[in-house]
Amino acid sequence: MIVVGFTPDRYGGAAVDHGIAEARLRGTSLLVINTSRGDALADRSFAARAQLEALEEKLSGSGVEHEIRQTVGDETVDVILDAMEPDEAQLLVIGVRDRTPVGKLLLGSTAQRLLLSCRKPVLTVKPEEG
Repeated sequence: MIVVGFTPDRYGGAAVDHGIAEARLRGTSLLVINTSRGDALADRSFAARAQLEALEEKLSGSGVEHEIRQTVGDETVDVILDAMEPDEAQLLVIGVRDRTPVGKLLLGSTAQRLLLSCRKPVLTVKPEEG
């Protein structure tokens, strides 16, 4: 199983695209996770119903066996790391943004925490320019 940390933006889209490619290459399934702690009025990382429907359509069209999991209330890093615990979880795919060193210090970095804490391979991807 390939686990993808999904956000409804071009970075999450790149992660899904690469996750599909890896699942095909490895002949395995895909688990796409979208989560929010729920402590913000509007969390842009949390997918709306229409965004989840578009994601489901894309995944269904890929021919890869898949599951979409959306949770509220738990820490994003914990949810994703828990999904990586089973033996069948082979690879974590996440989209990353360019940030300045000060931006990383002030805002923290979910990607950095995942990279440092995940005990299995992590593929970080960026969307194509353009």
